[in-house]
Amino acid sequence: MTVIDIIVLIVYFGTMIGIGLWAMRRVKGQEDYFMGGRGFGKLLQTFAAFGAGTGAHEPVQVGRTGWTSGLSGVWSALMWLFVTPIYWFTAVWYRRMRHLTLGDWFVERYNSKALGAAYTLFAIVFYMFYLSTMLSAIAKFSVPLMGVETLWGYELKYILIPTIAAIVIVYGVLGGLTAAYWTDLIQGIFIILLSILLIPFGLLALVKQFGDPATMGIMDGFTILHQRVAADNFSLFAGPSAGEFPPQYIFALTLLALVGIVVQPHFIATGGGSAKSEDEARIGLVVGNLLKRLCTAGWALTALIALALLAGNAEIAADPDRVWGVAAREILGPLNLGLVGLMLACLLAAMMSSADAYMIVTSGLVVRNVYAAYIEPDATEAKCVGVARMTGLIIIVGASIVAIYFSNVFGQFKMAIELPLLFAAPFWIGMVWRRANRTAVWMTISFVAVVFFILPIALPIVNPAMREDPSLTTTTQIVTTTRVREATPVDVAKHEAWETAVAQAEERHADDPERLAAVLKSIGAAPPKAEIGQPITLVNKTGGASIFWSEGVVPIGDAELETVSETEADGVKTLVQKQTGPMEGKGNFNIDFMVYHLLGIDLGSVSKATLASLRLPPRVVMPFVFLIVVSYLTPRDDKEKLDRYYAKMKTEVDPDPEKDRAKLEASYADPTRFDDRRLVPGGDIEIMRPGRKDIGGFVLSIAVCAAIIGLLVWVAQIGS
Repeated sequence: MTVIDIIVLIVYFGTMIGIGLWAMRRVKGQEDYFMGGRGFGKLLQTFAAFGAGTGAHEPVQVGRTGWTSGLSGVWSALMWLFVTPIYWFTAVWYRRMRHLTLGDWFVERYNSKALGAAYTLFAIVFYMFYLSTMLSAIAKFSVPLMGVETLWGYELKYILIPTIAAIVIVYGVLGGLTAAYWTDLIQGIFIILLSILLIPFGLLALVKQFGDPATMGIMDGFTILHQRVAADNFSLFAGPSAGEFPPQYIFALTLLALVGIVVQPHFIATGGGSAKSEDEARIGLVVGNLLKRLCTAGWALTALIALALLAGNAEIAADPDRVWGVAAREILGPLNLGLVGLMLACLLAAMMSSADAYMIVTSGLVVRNVYAAYIEPDATEAKCVGVARMTGLIIIVGASIVAIYFSNVFGQFKMAIELPLLFAAPFWIGMVWRRANRTAVWMTISFVAVVFFILPIALPIVNPAMREDPSLTTTTQIVTTTRVREATPVDVAKHEAWETAVAQAEERHADDPERLAAVLKSIGAAPPKAEIGQPITLVNKTGGASIFWSEGVVPIGDAELETVSETEADGVKTLVQKQTGPMEGKGNFNIDFMVYHLLGIDLGSVSKATLASLRLPPRVVMPFVFLIVVSYLTPRDDKEKLDRYYAKMKTEVDPDPEKDRAKLEASYADPTRFDDRRLVPGGDIEIMRPGRKDIGGFVLSIAVCAAIIGLLVWVAQIGS
């Protein structure tokens, strides 16, 4: 990084802190601090949803999966695409709640302060993992840009992560949600820059390095892209990794995201609760997230350009998480225009625009659902805001610690999106069904926590013998496909990069055999070696994954491979084998698959992606079934309180607080005033018939999602 890059960063950080100081003067009470006085219009609401929903881990994540899986790697972030149309309905829910935190909603719906406190604890743990993915991504991105892996004798992440955290704490703690939203507006513009900045410069770099700049233009970069990268990298549902993101896996991830996203704590603010009206809530949430999906398409194209341009880079061969950082350095650095600093500022913007919202929401939960509920119920508004400012740093500090000690960006992300399953069923069912009650909710939360988070760790400790149980150490079949095609320049460069990465690792860790073995394992097997245009044999081996153990199985003594079948079709040879012999399971027990085991379903022949997909239905479906069954077996909650709650949720919000209070009082006086609009008259189902605006917005959202898919497919074919 040059002096001009550092100046860009200093100006950026100074601006963020200045906004925090300005916004601090506007905070008079809790509603100002946590919801910005509910005065945000479409523009700020859009960029709030866009900023909070776009994390720094996602460009890095797509860069990695794009490198390994081609265009299909975009699904590591684009899985949220099919969830977006549902936001047209959920945004109304959050605005009609008229609460400051989702903990308040659980307290009201189930008449339980303890549920609010439990939700607060969940929020703290959730954000520590979710935000840590972004901090880890920043560290991965920054190492190539700064040109050093250590600073003052410490790994760079030990310096960088606490520094970023401190800046977020300063402006977020000072200005509350108002500061967060105004910085989100600025940072949203930076994120858009992040998504497109490398594309034109990358295409020009392809022309300059592999074409004729005198006769070729920027669009010729697409032609060179297809010349250098194998065609299987341009498929949206398959790729060189034999389809790391096939349709069934995308569907499973989408279902998991849909079920869990609604209880992510920041959604009550960015999801519509801070908007002036229901229209602002809807438009802001849907448009903001569709804007993010468009940016995701830009990240995928950038990853493909990086693959064509930097396939021979040893840094990326050793750690594909560094794709984005190396690309920024190699493409933008030689221009010496401060663009490297701008790119780092853009990625910081993606992280900080999420972190500030998460920090404020968490502090709101601590204040309202713990401090005011149990410690000092009569605390003044000023004191509550003061406590919020002091407790807001909990989430940032915790996330920093997780980020420092864990460095698997996609692994941390997958852990984070599963945690909301604790509260997902109580939210969805409680929103539309009167029969769901407090007792059933507590039992459901306990069931999910024990079955999906505690037993997988505890069972092998209590019964170590299960690790060697032959019925629990089975693996999926090993499928080896062999095909021959002409070698592309990327194929040749990847092998050379692998050789360099291995040589560097052997030199760096010559005195530490254990560390060397770990590094070589992360680098992986050698890509095939060949000359450009010559036949290259591509061997792809999948399967062999443990069904019941999170870290796989290892042979005890001699292990053998037994051939199941051997076929050849369309020039592709397929060898199917299975592992035999005694094995030992490692890691946690995948209790999810016991459902299939008990039903007698053999999972040995499924692919890795299908196995991962099948893990999700038990986690998603079982909590809902459990809650419904237990609700029927336990007493109903208080009818009067339920009448009051559902009357409020059916009452359209008026932007004028006085008029809104009057409308609520009318609904409380006559809770049946909207019964003629119920989809199912009578009974316990509380779903209103959709109106023209509901249906129109939903259909339009689906159309835009389809257009984004079409755009990706079209862009992938340019120059082919």
